[in-house]
Amino acid sequence: MRDWDPERVAAAAGARLVQPGPGGAGGPARAVIDSRAVAHGDLFFGLRGGQVDGGRFAPAALAAGAWGVVVAPEHAEAARCAAPGVLLAAEDPTAALGRLARAHRRALGCAVIGVTGSTGKTSTKEILAAVLAPHRRTVAGRANFNTEIGVPLEILETGAGTEVLVLELAMRGVGQIGELAEICEPDVGVIVNVGPVHLELLGSLEAIAAAKSELTDALAPGATAVVPADEPLLAPHRRADLTTVTFGPGGDVTLARDAGDRVEVDAGGERMALEVSFRQSHQKRNLLAAVAAARAVGVSPAGRVDVRFSAGRGERIELARRVVVINDCYNANPMSMRAALDELAAQPVAGRRIAVLGDMLELGPDEARFHGEIGRHAADRGVDVLVAVGPLAAAMVAPFGASASAVPDADAAAALVAGLVRPGDTVLVKASRGVGLEVVAEALQGSVV
Repeated sequence: MRDWDPERVAAAAGARLVQPGPGGAGGPARAVIDSRAVAHGDLFFGLRGGQVDGGRFAPAALAAGAWGVVVAPEHAEAARCAAPGVLLAAEDPTAALGRLARAHRRALGCAVIGVTGSTGKTSTKEILAAVLAPHRRTVAGRANFNTEIGVPLEILETGAGTEVLVLELAMRGVGQIGELAEICEPDVGVIVNVGPVHLELLGSLEAIAAAKSELTDALAPGATAVVPADEPLLAPHRRADLTTVTFGPGGDVTLARDAGDRVEVDAGGERMALEVSFRQSHQKRNLLAAVAAARAVGVSPAGRVDVRFSAGRGERIELARRVVVINDCYNANPMSMRAALDELAAQPVAGRRIAVLGDMLELGPDEARFHGEIGRHAADRGVDVLVAVGPLAAAMVAPFGASASAVPDADAAAALVAGLVRPGDTVLVKASRGVGLEVVAEALQGSVV
């Protein structure tokens, strides 16, 4: 946006230009929402928060060298004499941020791929970026920049010359994915899966499927929707005016050959040989979604696909005495718990398979049943020792059997597991983010020497 003058920025953001700034202001370098991070040339958005109205920091942002600020009208007036800079007034600065991002997305002219799902959307985004990178100038959104604030910031960070922009779209309720899709206007929409996440808020799997389908609802006629072949809950939301590509067993894009780190993907008869940096079966399923999306923007993947997944998402840590920690504690739900346990069962181990599993949050009135089913699944998959962390996870203990223990919190789990592990053991650590099980992985790294 460096070549956008204040009038163009104001029009794009739907804001009122209160003060045009000094002559020759040009355009802003980037958008920021933290006044403490403002650098010379930035455009500061003073967003209203639950505790603090960021518009109060407009004078500080201008004093730090901001190109300008977008704040509520009362804050724009108060900042008139603070320091030179462009003053833009908007009744809702968050909405103005989204409008400006949409205008910038249109000016970029690149293909945009939106990715959502109950689990695995971050990993799929990362795989897709790796698949595309050798063929197109690709930008992928950073981890957790997947909300009504994060998505616009990612779009506004994207520079000219980008050919494909891959964005993750998250939800906390009805209408939120639709809001994000309205901002980023995706050409391709990927729904990785539908599962029992946010049940406490949405109430049913059907409602979750409808919320995820807000992404495909927002696609323009002729665009491409990528969906799992084995998910009937998405069937009512299919559109005849879209190109729908299915992935997974029985779909349009399938895994034709799996030889560990060498796979062949079949996409409508086209065979693609890939060498991948991961072996987990659920990540290979995510790879199929990524290949489908890549083909939708004209890329036929080939060769090496090297992905470095975000921390805490299936990260394999090899310690002394042949102890292995699978750090998957970033988040959890029944789908991802089962997948993680399946991967633990598939690991060749010298010692025992230990699962440290914590509460899965936001599951609604059936939360006890979901946790009990995970305990049974862990037993069925040959886990030797289970440590259940938190009041909800305690429901895993009885279905698992005698080799299970329940502890109240992450600190208690860290103390227990550090003394439990023997040479050759493989330890899976997984829970919802709020449980904070990263302290268990950290304790093991410090204790196994």
